[in-house]
Amino acid sequence: MANKDTLTIKVNALAANESFLRSTVGAYAARINPTIETVSDLKTAISEAVTNSIVHGYDCDPEGIITVNCDIVDGVLNVEIRDNGKGIEDVEKAMSDFYTTKGEEERSGLGFTIMKSFMDTLEVISAPGEGTTVKMSKKLTA
Repeated sequence: MANKDTLTIKVNALAANESFLRSTVGAYAARINPTIETVSDLKTAISEAVTNSIVHGYDCDPEGIITVNCDIVDGVLNVEIRDNGKGIEDVEKAMSDFYTTKGEEERSGLGFTIMKSFMDTLEVISAPGEGTTVKMSKKLTA
C-alpha cells in the first residue's frame, strides 16, 4: 500500500490567506525534501488557484470559503482547491491564454496557464452557481 499523508485547510476568501495557503502547502511539501525549484513552482500554482477563487469565484467577498486538500502519495503532491463561488461557464475558454472576466482590472488571464506550466497535472471542474475545484499534482522527488 502507498504511503499516504493528508492536509486539509479551510479559510475565508481573503487576500491575506493566499500567502498563508501558498506558504503552508509549500512547507507541507518541503518535508520530503524536494528541490527549491519544485517548491517554488507549486507555491506559484497554489497562489494562482487561490487568487482565482478569491477574485473570480467570490468577487473578493471575504465570507467565501476556500478549502484546500492535499496529500502526498509515493512522492507526488496532490492538491485540490475548492470554492463554492459563482463557477465557470466555459472551463475550456477560461483556461485559454489571456482570457479573463475582469478585463477592467489589471488581470493577465494567465492563471490557469501558469498552473498548467508549473504542475505535472491540472484539472478544473466547474459549473455556474456550483463553484470550482482545481486539482493539480506535482512529483516532489526525483
